[in-house]
This record gives sequence, C-alpha cells and structure tokens, in this order.
Amino acid sequence: MAIVTFYEKPGCQGNLRQKKLLAAAGHTVRARNLKAESWSADRLLAFIGKLEIGEWFNRNAPALKSGDIVPENLGFEEALHLLLDNPLLIRRPLMEVEIEVERGTSIERRVGFDYAAVDAWIGLNNVALPEGDGEACTHGAEGHDSCGRAAYEKPADKDEESRHGRCGAY
Repeated sequence: MAIVTFYEKPGCQGNLRQKKLLAAAGHTVRARNLKAESWSADRLLAFIGKLEIGEWFNRNAPALKSGDIVPENLGFEEALHLLLDNPLLIRRPLMEVEIEVERGTSIERRVGFDYAAVDAWIGLNNVALPEGDGEACTHGAEGHDSCGRAAYEKPADKDEESRHGRCGAY
C-alpha cells in the first residue's frame, strides 16, 4: 500500500472523508496543513501544472461560488499568484506518493479526489464509496451558509477565522 502525503485544510469534512477512504483502502495517510506549507510556484506547479487553469481551483471556495473569482477568465500568472496568496483557493486535496520504479523511487503528485482516478492511481481496493462527487462540499448546495456564517469575506482577525475553521469556510 502507498504512503500518501495529503495536503488538506484541517477541519474540512470533505478532506476527512477522503482520508478515511484512503486509510480504509490500506494506505498510510500523512496529513499536512495546506495553509501552513511554504508554497513556491514550482512546488505548486508540480501538482497542478498539467491541468487546465480552471482545474487548479477549489470550486467550493466561497470566492468562486460567489463569482468573485472566475478561473476561466484568468491568465496563467494571475491564477498562480491568486493560489500562492491564498492556498485555500487550491483544489484539494493535493497528494504525493512515492512510487517504486526500476532505478529507485519516483514522486507522483495528484490534485483533487476523483474516485476513479484515485483508484486507478493507487487503488481504493473495493472500499465502499459515498455517492456523488469525491470533492463535493459536505455542506451541500447551500454551501457554508449552513454553518451559520453569512458573509464570505476573509476575517480581519485570526479569532474569527478559528471560529469557522471546522466548517471549512476559510
């Protein structure tokens, strides 16, 4: 089984569901805080560089849901800078796995949690999968308003952010 370095937003229920699926499939999950990582353009592009710009973004992010950010209208540099400035805009999870190859090991990276793609990559080993989209927000169609948070602006202080950390709004 694989050892998966799993870059997540701590407290995100969707990421928790994904980690549980990987563990149930027999993989070892090493969770890392997406916000606490030191992201450079090269490091982030190792995960997302082969994808279309629109696939780089977390479609459940409040700024995308509200239409404040439309990834398809962004150029490469602008999109990359937005993600580096606010890692919670990055499509989650980011995953790294060390793969055995003929001359040692190689690191493979993926973004997102499409069940079929993850199964083909490292195997989900016939684990019962939840219905629907593997990346869907657990708050459903109503989004983060269901947690009682009415506004989508990032709070001015860390205390406000920590109060909403469990619901995944930030």
